[in-house]
Amino acid sequence: MIKILILLFILGVLLAIWAFGFEPNMLKVTTYRVAKPELSGLKIAFASDFHIAPRHQKRLEKIVKKINQQKADLILLGGDFVKGHKFETSMPIEEIAKELSKLEAPLGVVSVLGNHDWWQDGQKIREVLQDSGIVVLENENRKLTLGEKSFSLVGLADYNTRKPDINKALSATENTVLFLTHSPDVFPEIPQDVFLTLAGHTHGGQVALPWFGAVLVPSKYGKKYEGGFIEENGKKMIVSRGLGTSLLPVRFGCLPEIVVVEFY
Repeated sequence: MIKILILLFILGVLLAIWAFGFEPNMLKVTTYRVAKPELSGLKIAFASDFHIAPRHQKRLEKIVKKINQQKADLILLGGDFVKGHKFETSMPIEEIAKELSKLEAPLGVVSVLGNHDWWQDGQKIREVLQDSGIVVLENENRKLTLGEKSFSLVGLADYNTRKPDINKALSATENTVLFLTHSPDVFPEIPQDVFLTLAGHTHGGQVALPWFGAVLVPSKYGKKYEGGFIEENGKKMIVSRGLGTSLLPVRFGCLPEIVVVEFY
């Protein structure tokens, strides 16, 4: 019995070392191939929930390098660049934006803001990002064209801290519509003619157990939108499991990820 307890203790220590010390600093690329002949050949890189803390410069550099390595036509960012509610818990947004300004894509870099951004100072974060060449949308849209491919990109205000207005965001959109939102909880309200929604916020729960999935998901729908590719009532959504951590600096069974969408 004592030997079993010792083994369980050692296993617990090893798992804790992995979950707190290794997995949060790892990085993977998850690729989805989505059928849409009008956008065939278009490639999008999507990253969300950075939560960059002080002294995380190297991690941020690694993320930017990995995103650029995808050679995407368009880079989308799902918000939550800063960490926590207070300035001292996060790397200054000026430093974060300086590194993010190195992101490169023919159609540019477009973002929405998340709840952590607004808890700190959303207006300042928006201004700093835009001064760094990153377009920030809030209940707005842009028409993007690459060669013969044309589509509308919509960015929604944060679901938890702002006033998301889907009708305003979709106003005067044409052609294929791609929808960018920080939280996936708006998905049931998004109209059928939106081709694909990209969301973050959930972090995949940060801790996901085999055969069970995420232990806790910050969503009013529970685990329904915890992460990955979701198809519901003919609509499609991809939820990124994010890059950083919130509350506890832990990840287990839920690697930080960059999402790539390839249309064919």
